[in-house]
Amino acid sequence: MLRFLIILLALSFTLNTQAQEDSCRFVFYNIENLFDTVDSPDTRDEEFLPEGERRWNGWKYQQRLNKIYKTLMAVKGWQKLSLIGLCEIENRQVLANLIYKTPLYQYDYQIIHTDSPDERGVDVALLYRPGDFSLLSSETLEIRFPFDSTDKTRDILYVKGIMFGADTLHLFLNHWPSRYGGYMKTKKKREFAASVLARKIDSVASHQKEAKILIAGDFNDEPTDSSLEKLTSETHHTELVNLFAKTNTGTTKYRSQWYLFDQLIVSKSLLKPVEGIQAINPQIGQFPFLLTEDERYGGMKVFRTFAGPLYIGGYSDHLPVFLDLKHSIQD
Repeated sequence: MLRFLIILLALSFTLNTQAQEDSCRFVFYNIENLFDTVDSPDTRDEEFLPEGERRWNGWKYQQRLNKIYKTLMAVKGWQKLSLIGLCEIENRQVLANLIYKTPLYQYDYQIIHTDSPDERGVDVALLYRPGDFSLLSSETLEIRFPFDSTDKTRDILYVKGIMFGADTLHLFLNHWPSRYGGYMKTKKKREFAASVLARKIDSVASHQKEAKILIAGDFNDEPTDSSLEKLTSETHHTELVNLFAKTNTGTTKYRSQWYLFDQLIVSKSLLKPVEGIQAINPQIGQFPFLLTEDERYGGMKVFRTFAGPLYIGGYSDHLPVFLDLKHSIQD
């Protein structure tokens, strides 16, 4: 009888815990030039055509989709992968192919995407599961440089929704201007993107006290660079915390140097263990299959899809970053 009561109490505790707490996983992943094989006359996609420099074709394209799926499943683990932020995608069609032409179709992801004015045609996007995230609104924040009207870059994607039917999440997905042409020559553009983002975050936080804000992206800068410092210094209505600020590793490698370009930044309110959602367990997806031996510079490097124009059949030139969103209800 005593044994039966112990089992009954344990079962009751387990069911109560499940009722009081839920969690899911968010990932951001730069998937390195996910282009289809169809010519888009409004963008510079010529190299990703069958007759182009990279000899891109249907077989290679499907291989890319399958490998992105494999990476996302490794990130998922035993969690629910409810929110997937992506960058370097060409258009909505490649997202549709990803969620319908791989085993991702069984998870019922929905797409949030708009075409940005980037000259190469690459954008940021969000895939989400409606059962965990109820969309309220989405918009794009345009990055138009007043000091260089000829340069066009990716918009910032802002998505607002309800997590677990209980708490509002404000999500900002970024792919800031690259360092192509040199760090000093391009840093002003990333600083400008930081100011655009800071103004929008301030607007959100000024209207909603303790707003839960999650910022993710490939910033093409590290946490200590001026653009990320500008983001935190110009956000006055909420305190932002870079979850990788003290991380001594990277998400992409150039020659012998690792760089921490892919980051997760949250409002301090998203770290508080109170009723509602809480961000926990930030990680870099250093899965063995995403890495390969660096024969030239030593150690390991990211197993990318291309080395220059040469197809080598890897996964991406960036590692994914992810965290868990836990929902707790205080008794």
